[in-house]
Amino acid sequence: MPTVLVFGDSLSAGHGIEVDQSWATLLQARLEQQGYEHRVVNASISGETTEGGVTRIDDALRDFSPQLLILELGANDGLRGFPPSRVKANLEVIIERAKASGATVVLLGIRIPVNYGPRYSQAFENVFREVAEELNIKWIEFFMEGIALNDELLQSDRIHPNAIAQSLLLDNAWPIISATLDE
Repeated sequence: MPTVLVFGDSLSAGHGIEVDQSWATLLQARLEQQGYEHRVVNASISGETTEGGVTRIDDALRDFSPQLLILELGANDGLRGFPPSRVKANLEVIIERAKASGATVVLLGIRIPVNYGPRYSQAFENVFREVAEELNIKWIEFFMEGIALNDELLQSDRIHPNAIAQSLLLDNAWPIISATLDE
């Protein structure tokens, strides 16, 4: 059975909600409903950075041999003000290692709050586009589209999506996931 590996941070780990409510768990159900015979493995860790992802990717690829890697990292790097060049380099390493293992990769882009200033915010957001274009992978611009500024869809920390938002996260990612699996 081919594996879809979700490799992310708290946005994919289901931080603050029951794991069975997370978008990654909902992805398994949607794949089954749509007739795909894939298993979803969620290797996301709350608080993970792209640097942490680099240290974990080889083990994850070896342990799960994914056909598809859904990469959702970078939010914690941005919130900590890490240099965009470092975020980009780390994402590139993860993607290149995944591709070398035979996995196809899709990237879920992230934005950060505007209080980080327009110059940093724009440079950070551009990382995802640049990586996707340079490494020729599918991506979405903003995984939290329609959720990030909606208090009804966020937990009390106003950062993490609540249980209601999980199906919307899946809907945001589904077009590139299904298109990639259908190739």
